[in-house]
Amino acid sequence: MIDLMLNWSEWIRPSAGLPTVQWALLLALAAAAGHLLQRYLGLPKVLGYSAVGALAGFSGYTTASWPLDGIAQFMVELGLSIVLFEAGGRLSLRWLRHNPMLLAQSLGEALATYLAAWWVLQLFGVDGVLHVPLALLLVATSPTVLMRVASDLRASGPVTDRVITLAALNTFYVLALGGVMARLLGRSEATLADAIYPVILLVVASVLVGALLAYALRKALEIMSPTSENTAVLQLSLIVAGTALAAHFGGSAPLAALLAGVLLKTLHPRPWSWPRQFGTASAILTILMFVLVSMAAAQAPWNWEAWSLIAALVLARALAKLAAIALAGLGSGASPRQALWTASAMWPMSAVALLLVSQFSEFAPAIGQPVAAIALPLILFMEVLGALMAMLALQRAGEAGRPPAIRRVKPEGENNDAA
Repeated sequence: MIDLMLNWSEWIRPSAGLPTVQWALLLALAAAAGHLLQRYLGLPKVLGYSAVGALAGFSGYTTASWPLDGIAQFMVELGLSIVLFEAGGRLSLRWLRHNPMLLAQSLGEALATYLAAWWVLQLFGVDGVLHVPLALLLVATSPTVLMRVASDLRASGPVTDRVITLAALNTFYVLALGGVMARLLGRSEATLADAIYPVILLVVASVLVGALLAYALRKALEIMSPTSENTAVLQLSLIVAGTALAAHFGGSAPLAALLAGVLLKTLHPRPWSWPRQFGTASAILTILMFVLVSMAAAQAPWNWEAWSLIAALVLARALAKLAAIALAGLGSGASPRQALWTASAMWPMSAVALLLVSQFSEFAPAIGQPVAAIALPLILFMEVLGALMAMLALQRAGEAGRPPAIRRVKPEGENNDAA
């Protein structure tokens, strides 16, 4: 494969370079694969994106490598920031204020998952220094996968809203703690007191960038129409700038975007109606993010002997989330049936978990490789299985909408109206 790529690069020299051709083809294949899977098999498009990225990673087709850095890491952060901004826009602080048990449900789910993962890691005799990053990793549920699956299924209802809210909240916990833990574990002499400054820096920088982004967009909405394509360009440009600034000043770009979405929802509570151009640009970045995530996971060194541990972690994670959500759901207004399907939809893992592993690889290289050997196969596996479980849960909850009708083009001379 490498020789083929070298020969190809000798006779094809586009002005933008060979990597541009590679990425253009990958995006085209991913978009086509996602469309075909949904149209003919009724599966989420995410599976097509992940499959193309994984095949590219296993074959060494592209130049992206593990650990992520440079433009590849920035694109993952940007795609995740856009999705988390949209997720934050669906997170109502008024709902949490009137239903505090929902927050208790979120905290209980995160804590139960962390403790269950810790117990399994101890049971399998995993090195103690790996317990913290791996247990925190398993807390993360991907709002990106959930929102894409909900969009593909045209799902709406209490289970869909609750799942996205819980995923956004536990993403907040993971992003707030993950970067700090990575920096502390990278310093053997670090103490608990050393955590104060990085925690303050990460939180303050993320909150400031998120607040500035929300304020700028709020002011823009006062003089610009939400349905204007210029508003879409402004919004995307501000999110790109916020992603770069948050990372530069020691904050978390996805966390800042999530906070910006929450604040903008609070300041501008009316339903959002972003223009079609924003949805198209967001879809491109989201597809690219899924391809990058699965590609990076496939290219990393895998520990094939850890599959029994991975299976045990998946089972413990699912049971912990189910128990915590069902128990706390009794006082949050959710029926036992809704709690069951909410917990079943909380399986996916994707970009949030990958960025966390990338941070440990960057700041604590001594533990980064053994963490990646277990975490990356788990992420790729749960990105695919999680999307299927989320689809099943939303369908069983009765919240999946009817698939869009397929227009059949009839021969000339026949009535060509839609069926």
